[in-house]
Amino acid sequence: MAAFWPPMLTLEQAVEIRVLARQQTSIREIARQMGCSRNTVRRYLRDAEAARYKARAPRPMKLDPYKAYLLARVEAARPHWIPATVLLREIREQGYDGGISQLKAFLAPLKQQEAEPLVRFETAPGEQMQVDFTTIRRGRHRLLAFVGTLGYSRSSAVRFCDREDAASWMGGLKAAFVHFGGVPKQVLFDNAKSVVIERDAYGQGLHRWHPDLLAMASDYGFQPRLCRPYRAKTKGKVERFNRYLKESFVTPLAASLKTAGLQLDVTAANAHVGRWLVEVADQRAHGTTGVKPAVRLDEEQHHLQALPSMLDETPSHAPAVARPVPVDSFQHPLSVYQDLLELRP
Repeated sequence: MAAFWPPMLTLEQAVEIRVLARQQTSIREIARQMGCSRNTVRRYLRDAEAARYKARAPRPMKLDPYKAYLLARVEAARPHWIPATVLLREIREQGYDGGISQLKAFLAPLKQQEAEPLVRFETAPGEQMQVDFTTIRRGRHRLLAFVGTLGYSRSSAVRFCDREDAASWMGGLKAAFVHFGGVPKQVLFDNAKSVVIERDAYGQGLHRWHPDLLAMASDYGFQPRLCRPYRAKTKGKVERFNRYLKESFVTPLAASLKTAGLQLDVTAANAHVGRWLVEVADQRAHGTTGVKPAVRLDEEQHHLQALPSMLDETPSHAPAVARPVPVDSFQHPLSVYQDLLELRP
């Protein structure tokens, strides 16, 4: 009798199995979450090379050319809903010759979003970190900031750079893990092309990730997750911090450096931000929790996964630049500095 060979999983699913196993999830629970047999889970855990294959391209659907139009129609109608029968008639006038079943399957998760109550999304200690890039300055001397915010404590890590490519994302993630001294179970991303190559490539919620991110997720033991379409509030924790970063750190620092004849650049920003995060940002009473992030961080760090043994770095804060920044510059009203730096939302 021929031996049974478990079905082939995508590279993303194979990485997810290994990450869940590192998080001490049982084989039974991994099989339940992944929708496969326990033998399949054991096989992928036993043979790390089993997942090293070229993922098959998703099968094209007749509905694919019309998905952008449908998403735009759904968004334009919110908070109301356009019935599937109406949308079917509209896309058939554009040449669609498929049935209504795949249209309803595509629309179902979008309609469910509308029915969900708008409640504050909270996570357990060590469960999730939200990440984002925010633009500080455009033009020839571009300045961006990678921001990672832990969901429970609201403590944030920041790394400045001048581009938003895959290397910058990976560098920001690594710096954040080192800053916090550990790794959360999940990292929540926006729909950046440098992170996700194709959304829903293998089905609803099954995305094709950038290979560098997949490799890092496997090495560090976190699960990459994407914000749901048209649900900007899902990643609100990190986005609220972005404004605070610009108003309370970037603008005063840029003004002080300008007074000293210096320009705010990547090197200067990174040299100062570590101390500011610890002594200012983490010491404020957070507007939502009412607790200092530093207090909750002490608790959350006990729930973070250990950094990989291959990583020989330890959490540290960069020293200040040679010319000290006047402390009193951070006490002036924001309007004093508003004209000294072009901030972009």
